[in-house]
Amino acid sequence: MSILKRILCVLFLLLGVFLLAVRWGNSRSQPAHSPGLTDDGLADCPDTPNCVSSQRSDPEHFITPIPFTQSAEEAQRRLEDIIGALPRNRIVTRRPGYLHAEFRSFLLGFVDDAEFVIDDSEQLILMRSASRVGRSDLGVNRRRMEEIRTKFESR
Repeated sequence: MSILKRILCVLFLLLGVFLLAVRWGNSRSQPAHSPGLTDDGLADCPDTPNCVSSQRSDPEHFITPIPFTQSAEEAQRRLEDIIGALPRNRIVTRRPGYLHAEFRSFLLGFVDDAEFVIDDSEQLILMRSASRVGRSDLGVNRRRMEEIRTKFESR
């Protein structure tokens, strides 16, 4: 085997080990905050651009809540169905008026936490989605939440 082929084999092996290590580390990551409701609703977003929330006012982080017209229970069931149909997700917490789901990226398994509050009095679904690690998510959290909104509104 030529020296070039050996070098390439070693590089591919190292890349594979690196990707496995990153994926394993991501699978064990914990949320930056404890998902769940605070006294003011959903937890605030950090200053990093990898979080969106319908309870923020700044344009970088704000995302419009989802309006609903049916009962809160029906809205939550519909939301659960939509989330369940998306790839690489797991609903972690489900209780009346609240959902917490984890979404994993395809290749490296980065985890995003998505939370939803079904506000019956305002007939709105408040939402927050944030990456557990890193600074940028390249807009993944916003796109996912907008996809959920589109699917919810189109049913």
